[in-house]
Amino acid sequence: MSRSSHRDSHADAGGHPQRRRPIRRGAYIIPSLFTMANIFCGYYALTEVSKAGLFLMNDLGLAAAHFDNAAKAIGFAVLFDGLDGRIARLMGTTSPFGQELDSLADTITFGIAPAFLALSWGIHAVGGVTSATEPPLLESAGWVVTFLFVVCSAARLARFNSHSIQHAARPEKPEHSKFIGMPTPASAGIVAAIVHFNSGIPMSTPMWVPFWLVLLSATSALMVSTWRYHSFKGLDFRQRRGFVMVILMGTLFGMIWFYSHVVLLLIASSYWLSGIISRLLQARRRKLGIADSSVSDLPQPEHSPREHNA
Repeated sequence: MSRSSHRDSHADAGGHPQRRRPIRRGAYIIPSLFTMANIFCGYYALTEVSKAGLFLMNDLGLAAAHFDNAAKAIGFAVLFDGLDGRIARLMGTTSPFGQELDSLADTITFGIAPAFLALSWGIHAVGGVTSATEPPLLESAGWVVTFLFVVCSAARLARFNSHSIQHAARPEKPEHSKFIGMPTPASAGIVAAIVHFNSGIPMSTPMWVPFWLVLLSATSALMVSTWRYHSFKGLDFRQRRGFVMVILMGTLFGMIWFYSHVVLLLIASSYWLSGIISRLLQARRRKLGIADSSVSDLPQPEHSPREHNA
């Protein structure tokens, strides 16, 4: 049997080889549609932030609505980002092309868009709301910190890709349930959740700008750190008790639908803190001489490689 025919066949219950049902060509498009939706959300968020900047001096309510729309777009992008890889795995349409496409999409949606939103909503808006220019030091610091956010998100994705190549070279190594460094969707999510919690109403006093810059700087550092964050890779709705997960997820979506401002902020901030708490607990275990079995040398991928019929 040739190498190609061996790949296309498998044994049935009686041990007789059967030809595997080929994947339809259109199936490869479905995961990419979710990635395109991710990119669209990032682009839409950028346009909404730009519109908000035009209305800061004239109509604060309209500016807040555009800021809130940008935050919502990033939130939907997080959802699409979680679906594309899972759908690709379920359909068997995975490849390195999909991984690279996801990384480029994430650089736009979870790097550039939230940084632009953070700069406009939390720094530039101070001058627009108070009819006075923000202090030059805060203005310069805002540019530097938000640019650092973009750089760290790109570095986070590049490191993930390099580790994925290493993992592909060692397929016998089991996957682990931890990300190394805070994932870029979660980093963008904390920015979007804070803006949405305030209904898009921008900061009105320079007093809060330093705290905003500290949060952005800490988030950037967490992205490129080696601190572990849970990947939730073990969630499987096909298990016998998968209906329990379906009920829990339905309840969560219901709470988000009716109480999105509070629930999304709680989810984003809890996940943001989880890596810090995990690190502190890990340090305590080491101090007590207890082995930590959750630490791995390779990260769990943010996205599965998606196969493309190129």
